[in-house]
Amino acid sequence: MERTFIIIKPDAVQRGLVGEIISRFERRGLKLTSMKMIQVSEELARKHYAVHEGRPFFEGLISYITSSPVVAMVWEGTSAISVVRNTVGATNPADAAPGTIRADFGLEIGRNLVHASDGPETAAFEIELWFGNDQISWNRNVDPWIFE
Repeated sequence: MERTFIIIKPDAVQRGLVGEIISRFERRGLKLTSMKMIQVSEELARKHYAVHEGRPFFEGLISYITSSPVVAMVWEGTSAISVVRNTVGATNPADAAPGTIRADFGLEIGRNLVHASDGPETAAFEIELWFGNDQISWNRNVDPWIFE
């Protein structure tokens, strides 16, 4: 099973969309393996978004992600990374496919509700950064009805 990392960002938390967003991943058949609500420190934000350092939007991104609590999660399933990214939609909500989280709830790229890992290496880095050894594995009784 593949694991991926997701952040429900400040705009979605403030708008009361946490449950709606989580339910979309659950309905897809993904399994939630770790979750926490956290007020992101500037240090954690800078580590997480280090790849964007030096870009014009970097400081605004740091300010935004630290402005309100977020919900950080690890999800598991077959092709979890691509399934999550397809469920989330394009980075710019204006370009996101109908039915995706960003198309249904977003209007602007700077308030796009969710962060999702873009590949296996990124997912591994982000899961370690946000959860370290604080992760669990568990058996879900419905899995044989979801995974072949």
